[in-house]
Amino acid sequence: MEEAKKATTTMEEVRGEERKETAPASDVSLKELSKKLDDFAKERDWEMHHAPRNLLLAMIAEVGELSELFMWKGEVTKGLKDWTEAEKEHLGEELSDVLLYLIRLSDMCGVDLGDAATRKIVKNAVKYPAPSKST
Repeated sequence: MEEAKKATTTMEEVRGEERKETAPASDVSLKELSKKLDDFAKERDWEMHHAPRNLLLAMIAEVGELSELFMWKGEVTKGLKDWTEAEKEHLGEELSDVLLYLIRLSDMCGVDLGDAATRKIVKNAVKYPAPSKST
């Protein structure tokens, strides 16, 4: 329980540090996030808590928190037009938690997430080809 709590704290604190920086977040790469997460864990001597199982369980907990934001809202429109700015900000925080855990988990498992995702898109394109356009 304590290990999972420490892992959760890690991602929440990383998220807070990211907001303090002025660089455009949209330009950050998976490799840069991975490095920041690794440095963050090392600075706090938390690597011992970042075993794949712990990270997976923490990520699942964050997915649960993300799910709560959509609970009881019914169908949600693209762009979240009916959501308040506070709700959208909270959504961004929960999405970030899931992403950061996923990146850290992939690193601890030795998986290059960017490469794996690119290969998966190619594989899916073969498995689910786009319909041919009639002229």
